[in-house]
Amino acid sequence: MNSVKLAPLLLIFVEVANKRSFTAAAKKLGMSKSAISQQIKRLEESTGQQLLIRNTRGVVLTAVGETLLARSELLSEQLSMTLTELDSAKDQPSGDFKVSVPPFFETDIVIPALKQLSVEFPKLIPEVVVTEKWQDLIEHNLDAAIFGGDIKDCNYRALSVGEVSEIFCASPRYIKQRGGLKAIEQLTEHKFIATAWHRDKLELFDNQQMNRRLVAVKHCAKVNTLVTGREAVLNDMGIALLPEFLVQSDLAEERLIRVLPEVRGRAWHFYFLHQYKGEKPIHVTRFYQLYCHYFAKASR
Repeated sequence: MNSVKLAPLLLIFVEVANKRSFTAAAKKLGMSKSAISQQIKRLEESTGQQLLIRNTRGVVLTAVGETLLARSELLSEQLSMTLTELDSAKDQPSGDFKVSVPPFFETDIVIPALKQLSVEFPKLIPEVVVTEKWQDLIEHNLDAAIFGGDIKDCNYRALSVGEVSEIFCASPRYIKQRGGLKAIEQLTEHKFIATAWHRDKLELFDNQQMNRRLVAVKHCAKVNTLVTGREAVLNDMGIALLPEFLVQSDLAEERLIRVLPEVRGRAWHFYFLHQYKGEKPIHVTRFYQLYCHYFAKASR
């Protein structure tokens, strides 16, 4: 395959795949729908694989299409940033780049984002501060910070990253010993492991984050980090309300099971904080893009 000739087709494919629509992709790219369709057909012929399936509601990706999207979706952003750099007279960013991040985001979000950032800006020296606490950007000499929850009154700019909601989890052994739950009211009969922000009354919702209700629970243990809470649940100590993305692999491999599947805890909004009032430095903008990308992948 000629990768140079395929590159434009991959960019078009990413737009169609992300929007799940030929019409929406055509509008975004300023092309006709038929032209988009022809380019996707060329890509499928070049790869020898069917990538998309059309139906009445839009477009569905095949398994091969999903794999190709995962490999290609950063291509458009990288190209855009490359053109921006070429068009800019600014020097290559260099020196320290210090960011504050929550402790449970390192593996699948922070490190992949910083790895890609270092490839694109090799003169940067990333420094990561892992903490659950609010970090003032000026006081702690931070270039940026990721913070979840209600933002304090400040003069910093806050860009949305996304939301994380909590679900009830327990180990199979604990459920076998103590019995399952069919209703929220049964929580009082079980051991509940509380994190630092859980009070005696839990704020609970349905899966659409509606029908809010407060439910009283008795804490059998308290932890101040989510990692510790997850370990306590894995060790059969009780039930905990944990961020869904944190336990996805445990649920998939049946180390944990979700209890009360129709109930969720509060959705916590995460923000990217910076102190630039005008245009952000290019590496700060790029780190925000990368962080959002990997955050979305981890939250799927």
